[in-house]
Amino acid sequence: MKVLLIKDVKSLGKAGEIKEVKDGYGQNFLIAKGFAKRATDEVIEAWKKEQEEKARREAEEIERLKALEKRLAEVKLVITHKLGANGALYGAVTKEEIAEALKKQEGIEIDKKAIEIDKPIKTAGNFTISAKLGHGIHAKFDLEVAGA
Repeated sequence: MKVLLIKDVKSLGKAGEIKEVKDGYGQNFLIAKGFAKRATDEVIEAWKKEQEEKARREAEEIERLKALEKRLAEVKLVITHKLGANGALYGAVTKEEIAEALKKQEGIEIDKKAIEIDKPIKTAGNFTISAKLGHGIHAKFDLEVAGA
């Protein structure tokens, strides 16, 4: 029996490969568990179209993220924080505050988990913040923390 692997199967092959297996193994294990489909011409053609569509969507996503990276490079974000007597901030500027300020000031929505801060921001001044956008794309933008 010929099967098209949908998922990687240890000691058999990777997803997308067509393998010749014994009927019982193919029907009772691979197909029953959802690891493979019977390798008919229609199934193979559908798999190829699905992979092409997946690659196209991924390329569109990468283009969108690169455009967002360029847009973030031009951003100058300003966050106003209450200052203490010695000129230090009360508390620290959090990733959540940065994400909210990006959304309010620039209309850019980024998950707070994607924002990276090297060390806690506890003083007023200018800082460079980086964000992991996905697909290996990292964006940097400027943050100014002003005292109130």
